[in-house]
Amino acid sequence: MKAQAPTAYGQGLSSQARNLHWLLTNLVDEVPGIRSVAVVSSDGLLLLSSDPDQLDEAAARPDEDDGPRGSSADLATIVSGLGSLTNGAAKLMDGGPVKQTMITMDEGSVFVMSISDGSLLGVHATPDCDMNVIAYHMALFVGRAGHVLTPELRSELRQSMENVQ
Repeated sequence: MKAQAPTAYGQGLSSQARNLHWLLTNLVDEVPGIRSVAVVSSDGLLLLSSDPDQLDEAAARPDEDDGPRGSSADLATIVSGLGSLTNGAAKLMDGGPVKQTMITMDEGSVFVMSISDGSLLGVHATPDCDMNVIAYHMALFVGRAGHVLTPELRSELRQSMENVQ
């Protein structure tokens, strides 16, 4: 299933927020193999999502085990946890800041890349994806998005995600 580009939830936002939505849409539309994308703040909150319509579905079925596997809501939780785990490991190993994390599985891959403000970009991809292409496009997104993710913009994006839910 191909990830959906952001739709109506990006309307009514500042130009910087709309630009980030546009960057996310381009990432989803132009990179083959992407199932879901999430941008998560340093405190673990979902800021941007490739499939905001599934957020309502996930909230409506909190007790069901067959929720939207691979959706941005699930991905945000995974990305936040992986970010905490890898940052903790890096501190224990005196490895410096974590730049990226990649997990490959039989049925897909998860990529996590740090954004300059402590936020994280997460991608859930198909098993046959070209990992180099995905990592390259993620790095482009991080390079373009990192300098505009101010506290004010993070707050605006967080609010827009809450309005969707």
